[in-house]
Amino acid sequence: MVESFDVAIIGAGMAGASLAAECAPHARVLLVEAEDTPGYHTTGRSAAFWEETYGGPGVFPLTMASGRFLREGGYLSPRGALNIGQAKDRDKVEAFVETFSALGATLHLQGRAALLDRVPGLRDDWVVGAWEPECADIDVAGLHQHYLAAAKRTGTVLRVRARVDRIERDGIGWRIAWHGGEARCAMLANAAGAWADAVAVQAGAAPVGINPLRRTIVQLRTAPVPADDLPLTLGINEDFYFKPQGGRLWLSPHDEIPDVAGDAAPEELDVAIAIDRFEKVVDWKIAALERRWAGLRSFAPDRLPVYGFDAHMDGLFWFAGQGGFGIQTAPAAARLGAQLLLGLPRDDLTDGIDATVYAPDRFAE
Repeated sequence: MVESFDVAIIGAGMAGASLAAECAPHARVLLVEAEDTPGYHTTGRSAAFWEETYGGPGVFPLTMASGRFLREGGYLSPRGALNIGQAKDRDKVEAFVETFSALGATLHLQGRAALLDRVPGLRDDWVVGAWEPECADIDVAGLHQHYLAAAKRTGTVLRVRARVDRIERDGIGWRIAWHGGEARCAMLANAAGAWADAVAVQAGAAPVGINPLRRTIVQLRTAPVPADDLPLTLGINEDFYFKPQGGRLWLSPHDEIPDVAGDAAPEELDVAIAIDRFEKVVDWKIAALERRWAGLRSFAPDRLPVYGFDAHMDGLFWFAGQGGFGIQTAPAAARLGAQLLLGLPRDDLTDGIDATVYAPDRFAE
């Protein structure tokens, strides 16, 4: 017997799980995941933080709308972020502060003394910065499990080890199939992350140009041991960031290397670049390189998320292209996605967010 659903969501990472949780109280939902466990790829490899400026002005409304939900749910731990630059970057740092302060973010311009107070051992040529006191670490696993549990509690059916190999029209709806199973659905939601364009093509739609970019992270043992209150420290030119984690340091070269959808792995060159950049920021000693990993961050051509029905394929809904900001925007994005998908009214979480800027039809020819 082939089960029937109102909505089938492909992908059970943060995007798919959160969308399922928001849709399930109003519809019968199927959540289909190719891997053995949800969140194996990008969601499970994130060094995520909630930062007001992350993702740029176009993402800012989603970030700010999500902040209250994350705080009240206990998913945020205070961290603070320090965007630092050299003398040549002063104008850039000042413009950064001005742009986001005008939007409503909390930022403070910092001089050399303030930077050194927050990041001991900072080398002499780092002289200007922007302090973001509201930045916080995100309990990614806790948030993902919250959404999976909420989805299950409201009736969502989860299928794992179910890589979709066939999508076809079935009357006015869809039939999807995977090894050992199939289902019918009225609407198909594409929350497949790095695989989003491939899923669209399977469904007979045109891709929108979502590209997976590899991001490398390494875990270092350093001397001194990073203090628990060390801020997330980022280069204003987006060429590194680091933060403490359990007495160790997590470091990234802030790389965006074009890759293919799959099980991303770090390259030795990217690891070496990360360490070289770090050594030019602080005078700390690296005692050991303990771990390294990589994840894929998937972006549409304009680097904004893609939320809404396909411009030409009835019943195909896009919920993808969330880059590295998908976790920090999950609460508002998922609520907005469910409202667009099911025709639900806006509420206090999404009121004021202009969904048209995220619509797939901006890429339609």
